[in-house]
Amino acid sequence: MLKKLFGLDKNESQQSTTEEAPTEETVFAVANGTLVPLEEVPDPTFSQKMIGDGAAIDPTDGQVVSPVAGEVLQVFPTKHAIGIRTNGGAELLIHIGLETVNMDGEGFTAHVKAGDHVEVGTLLVEYDLELVREKASSTLIPVVVTNHEDLGGIHAETSGASEAGSTAHLTVKYKR
Repeated sequence: MLKKLFGLDKNESQQSTTEEAPTEETVFAVANGTLVPLEEVPDPTFSQKMIGDGAAIDPTDGQVVSPVAGEVLQVFPTKHAIGIRTNGGAELLIHIGLETVNMDGEGFTAHVKAGDHVEVGTLLVEYDLELVREKASSTLIPVVVTNHEDLGGIHAETSGASEAGSTAHLTVKYKR
């Protein structure tokens, strides 16, 4: 799905599998805050899982970190969304707030670019949370696996506190 969203060539979006390929991966929390079920995100694109399965975070500060080790596929020009491919092949979309595209990058600072390799906890974006509260429809951060249909399943932790880079948020299972 990310290859469609980002216009990637089919060969670029596929990772070769080896005998050592993981059977599952943990996607950690992208932000400090509270875990929220994807179905509670007030946007049907996310709540109805139109672009992927996952969960969301209600953030308490303006930092978003990488939830996985992998490669940054794209940082949207408005810096409100980032695509990452995990080392195991799951494609993630991290969307900071809802209707934040309309902010045209105001209050967002990206710390990575497409092609960068990241580890769990790498700072991706800093943003002004108060400005997002003022100008966007929601501060929730959906994290979705856009190629979930190609995988073996996704389990989401959807309640409790989240600590960026430490709290398990999603478990992605692979068909291997």
